[in-house]
Amino acid sequence: MSSTTNQYMKPDYFTNRELSWLEFNQRVLLEAKDKSLPLLERVKFLSITASNLDEFFMIRVASLRDLVHADYTKQDLSGMSPNDQLEAISLKTHEMVQTQYATYNRTFLPQLKQNKIKIITEYEKLSSAQSKYIDNYFKTDIYPVLTPMAVDSSRPFPLIRNKTLNIGALIHDKKTDVDYDFATVQVPDVLPRVIEIPSGKDDEKDFILLEQVIEKNIGKLFFNYEVICAFPYRIMRNADLTIDEDEAADLLMEIEKQLKKRQWGEVIRLEVEENIDKRLLKILKQELSVKDSDIYKINGPLDLTFLMKIYGLNGFDHLKYPRYVPQPVKGLSSDTSLFSQIRCGDILLHHPYQTFDPVVDFVRQAAKDPYVLAIKQTLYRVSSNSPIISSLAQAAENGKQVTVLVELKARFDEENNILWARKLEKAGCHVIYGLVGLKTHSKITLVVRKEDDGIRRYVHLGTGNYNDSTAKLYTDMGLLTCSKPIGEDATAVFNMLSGYSEPLVWNKLAVAPLWLRDKFLYLIRRETEHAQSGKPAHIIAKMNSLCDASIIAALYEASCAGVKIDLIVRGICSLKSGIPGVSDNIKVRSIVGNFLEHSRIFYFYNDGFVEIYMGSADWMPRNLDKRVEIMFPVEDDRLKQEVIQILETQLSDTVKAHILKSDGSYEKVDKRGKKVINSQEYFCKKAIKEAKNEKKQKQDNSRTFEPLMKWNE
Repeated sequence: MSSTTNQYMKPDYFTNRELSWLEFNQRVLLEAKDKSLPLLERVKFLSITASNLDEFFMIRVASLRDLVHADYTKQDLSGMSPNDQLEAISLKTHEMVQTQYATYNRTFLPQLKQNKIKIITEYEKLSSAQSKYIDNYFKTDIYPVLTPMAVDSSRPFPLIRNKTLNIGALIHDKKTDVDYDFATVQVPDVLPRVIEIPSGKDDEKDFILLEQVIEKNIGKLFFNYEVICAFPYRIMRNADLTIDEDEAADLLMEIEKQLKKRQWGEVIRLEVEENIDKRLLKILKQELSVKDSDIYKINGPLDLTFLMKIYGLNGFDHLKYPRYVPQPVKGLSSDTSLFSQIRCGDILLHHPYQTFDPVVDFVRQAAKDPYVLAIKQTLYRVSSNSPIISSLAQAAENGKQVTVLVELKARFDEENNILWARKLEKAGCHVIYGLVGLKTHSKITLVVRKEDDGIRRYVHLGTGNYNDSTAKLYTDMGLLTCSKPIGEDATAVFNMLSGYSEPLVWNKLAVAPLWLRDKFLYLIRRETEHAQSGKPAHIIAKMNSLCDASIIAALYEASCAGVKIDLIVRGICSLKSGIPGVSDNIKVRSIVGNFLEHSRIFYFYNDGFVEIYMGSADWMPRNLDKRVEIMFPVEDDRLKQEVIQILETQLSDTVKAHILKSDGSYEKVDKRGKKVINSQEYFCKKAIKEAKNEKKQKQDNSRTFEPLMKWNE
């Protein structure tokens, strides 16, 4: 790193990445509090904040705890030690949880009730008919599944599984002098947590939570005992896998073994009801080795992710946004071979506004095409019933050479990926698991086809996973091309992954971990040099997260040189805007909307010779140094303009955009005097309009063509 860049490495110039992530979750929580949104959409966002927080604790907080245990005291970019970070996180998350439950209790419960969705909070408020229904339901459906576990001198404290909801109780044996024993029962996740009960009204739905029913009937599980008290509790464990790949003879088996350890990792968070009996809490605290700062006393039902079930209720569409159906890709015909259409020019894909079907069809057609010789693909996260997996298996059965890199270390998708890896191997695919010490996060498919003029390579490159389910929820970009230079690079990528060969040069692609960082720094510094020469210079970068020190320092240097920098960063942003003399020319926005912003797009003005890139990598050390990532150019002028319009629309968003302030917090755009633009809504309407126009044009063409056919006859 140059001495010039070093001057921008002061701790005051950086925001801690964990606290920045909490700011992101706060922005999601703001969507839950936004009164302009339909009620159930707000409920959905509250559920998402709870799910986000769970993963944050299991991975990020757990990692910091590991560092503290290892007596690691080195400070991060912002000057915080691991212990400092844990203290700050605890303070912020306790505040966030209070806001979550204030929103749930004060806003959602009464508003849901007004809209004929009633969540019973007190068992006593059940009608006699409802009580009878619940008693019968407990007897026939719940009771046979429950396993009560008492703790005494002969029975040790049981394993409490990660993320499970449990009922803890103090029980007294009437036959002994012992004051009380501890007992626990897991709320079974094989049963629906949200139980619909008869409301007695045709237009109203009443619900009660499973744990409430178990808690009320817990005395039936302990005969001859008096139940002194019973309260729900939930724990979060360290779920970060530690795998020594050099020592793992079989990575598949090693990951399976590590997955089981997630159930008994260190407890890093304990959630209990606010009014829990102090004696019961003391036992939980001691047995689970939890500090006071790791205990969250909840005023309401533990684990708000159950609200996603409420969001999914049928018959309440007026409380949601209309369901968006991804539209056909403009100019792409389903009646013509995809390969022949790609030969006519590169095809840009914009999900979920445009359908993911062309990507599925790309693999499906390749599997059946007699002229296709080989298919090679990287898979990071795929859906549970993936049509792409089925097509790859079919291709192998059809005698084609199929090579698939399945990334087993994709966090929380390990079990799913192990399942697919075994299925593909059984079908005859050559399955590889990537490079030791690196995750393969790149999104690339290569199809090798024999044609009249020789071998031609077709390539799909994307910013998102080959997952047909999340493609309806995440915004991503993709490119279908048969560019010869990109095809050669694609071959080199797979040779590198399967044979450890490193190409001396790349034609078009930039690949991490060896080349991508240098490419980004070169592109940023080129803009800096243009600005220093008095030329206009502009960088627009869209990504999920930004926390790489050298990239941030290079951006600060560019800003000081006069480069205009617009950043669209959904989540973590360690860069600080508005530092006088450092980041005056940098503006950062985060868009939080109905779809999860996931695409990575990079624009460099380059003295008027604009360059556009897209890829799988964020500006994070893990992406640039510890993963196999791919960045690819968009070179077709027409497609370039489409991407520029996408960026300009997002930079104009006045509805879903949050602007980073100099103190590290975010605020919504001040709409006064500005046009109201919801970028996600704009892209939906644009895709629908283009699809309608194209359909109408086809109908007009067929009507024009019909009389000509008759005249010819």
